[in-house]
Amino acid sequence: MRIVLFLLIFISTFNFAQDTKPPVQRDPYLQTPVKAKPVPLKPEDKVRIIHADEVKKSLDKYNGNQYLTGHVQIEHQGSILSADEVVIYEEENFVKAIGNTKLQNTDGSVITAGEMEYDANTQKGVARKNVVLTDPKGTVIKTETMYYDRLSNQAYYNTGGTINDGKSTTYAKTATYFLTTRIIDLTGRVKIEDAQYILEGDNVVQNQSTNIVDINGPTTITNKKNPKNRIVTDKGNYNTNTKEAFLYKNSRVFYNDKILTGDTMYFNQLTGFGKATGNVTLDDPKERRFIKGGYGEIFEKKDSSMMTKNPYAVKAFEKDSIYFAAEKIISYQKPDALDINVKKSFLRAYKKARFYKSNAQGRADSIAFNETDGIMHMYTKPILWSGEKQVTGDKVEAYFNTATEDLDSLKVIGNAFAITKVDSLTLKDEFNQVKGKYMTVYYEKNDIKEARVVGNAQSIAYVDDVNKETKKPERIGITLSTCGIIGALFEEKALQIISCSIGANSDTYPMSRIEPAKRKFTDFNWNTKDRIRKWQDILVDSPNYEEIKYTSDDKLYNQAQEAIEKAQAKEEAKKPKRTRK
Repeated sequence: MRIVLFLLIFISTFNFAQDTKPPVQRDPYLQTPVKAKPVPLKPEDKVRIIHADEVKKSLDKYNGNQYLTGHVQIEHQGSILSADEVVIYEEENFVKAIGNTKLQNTDGSVITAGEMEYDANTQKGVARKNVVLTDPKGTVIKTETMYYDRLSNQAYYNTGGTINDGKSTTYAKTATYFLTTRIIDLTGRVKIEDAQYILEGDNVVQNQSTNIVDINGPTTITNKKNPKNRIVTDKGNYNTNTKEAFLYKNSRVFYNDKILTGDTMYFNQLTGFGKATGNVTLDDPKERRFIKGGYGEIFEKKDSSMMTKNPYAVKAFEKDSIYFAAEKIISYQKPDALDINVKKSFLRAYKKARFYKSNAQGRADSIAFNETDGIMHMYTKPILWSGEKQVTGDKVEAYFNTATEDLDSLKVIGNAFAITKVDSLTLKDEFNQVKGKYMTVYYEKNDIKEARVVGNAQSIAYVDDVNKETKKPERIGITLSTCGIIGALFEEKALQIISCSIGANSDTYPMSRIEPAKRKFTDFNWNTKDRIRKWQDILVDSPNYEEIKYTSDDKLYNQAQEAIEKAQAKEEAKKPKRTRK
């Protein structure tokens, strides 16, 4: 009796062991975090077999779970999974597919792989080995392992993969694809490449519908044809269709060996147009020149740029840089008329233009500077200072020696007028002056040395001589000259007329014989209020210095006039006076 009871217990225990199957070994992504109470499944929630060449079940294979072979197709919630072999873990509503697996989802997306796991309860799956996801719009994602969630309609991989939309290919270590919105969140190092450009960066979001890439980390967009032309930014948006970039942080646009930076920027790689606002800098290392301002525009195709909102430019020289400022500054390059393979650089400053160099400063309504040849044109009321010398005219042309970086000469066209302080160490109202229709001014050691004036040339020059007894210079008087052509030599404290030809008329008057009004031309315009004395002065329309007040030395003239008046009074006193009877 005991033997029979033991056999019955053994047989029932054996059968129970056979019916209770161990849980399936799942990918960690498919593990249920909290073991919940089993919920009865509705028929539509279960995996349904559509077709299989064979249905098998063996105690020594797949822990006794049913498996299907040969052209297998199963269905769940409208999605169809096909494979060479499918194992159905009926108690867990879980399947494993092996060989030529293909999942056709209800949204039209398709996943193919070497093998898949799918939990019909959570509608999550894992695909492995040569995984390919194709969305309804034709975007193709390839990787080795992909995790997908049918409820949230998203796919994820972290094994490295490619994403191709027919126009560009994206390479990323990790990506999450939201199939409903067609947005791909790419983390880590990302590379997006098409026929023309390569985008490489960290942490970008790619929208497959709009083809806009959101940039959230250090990123570079490189022109494949000319790798030196590129965009660098830490934050922005990039349209892979139109090649437009909107840049918001630590951004730079490299083009034609130039660099544009700014707080907020825009650049179109197809048209070559770009703009920047806030702390804008356009750097041209080849020309050793940069331009700064509050707003700037660049035109890559024309190789030109424009800067406004308090702009200024700095042209770096080895010994002495030159600074420009105006309401608007334009720079551009164009081929040399004599050799199209050589490009020349030009700078234009419009409206209230100013420039500063240690040995020459000036202002005009506009300034045009040929940087390559070192020629500067100043238009509309130009005024140029050099030391205590001032030159004005209708137009001024300045010629710089590009080798020595020094100012060589000036051409003053129309109403040319040069003024120099007789003694820069005193406040005496004494100025040497030369004027005429045209003037050429020559420099020596960065200082005005000589001038040649043509057409109605006139000069006022103070004349000194050395006293033989005291060995000190003494004022002789003032020479007034009128000639067709004047050659003048600027010395330390004197203007020496070295030639006066064509209708020459020159007279020297002692100080006692020349009245103060005749010591200056009627259009004398010595300007100390607007003069640029340091480079920072160009940053304002005018430094508005207090006008220097000079003292007129009229002592000898006044004494002479008093003597004349006394002599005249004596003569008048000697004359008989008539009396009326």
